[in-house]
Amino acid sequence: MEVIWVLIPLSVLLMLLAVRAFVWAVRSRQFDDLDREASRILFEEPGSESARVDKESEHPRRGGHD
Repeated sequence: MEVIWVLIPLSVLLMLLAVRAFVWAVRSRQFDDLDREASRILFEEPGSESARVDKESEHPRRGGHD
């Protein structure tokens, strides 16, 4: 039962850290444009890094190991 004296302050500390992280995210404008970010993950932009990686993986190199 003495462990409760450790767990309660620990849980309060973790809650304060979570609230601080949320306040930081709001102040640094992380939540300003959620729609653009949601659609960006679904549709690739031409010339993006992931498009180049996908294109390279379609045509593997022939020959031995580099």
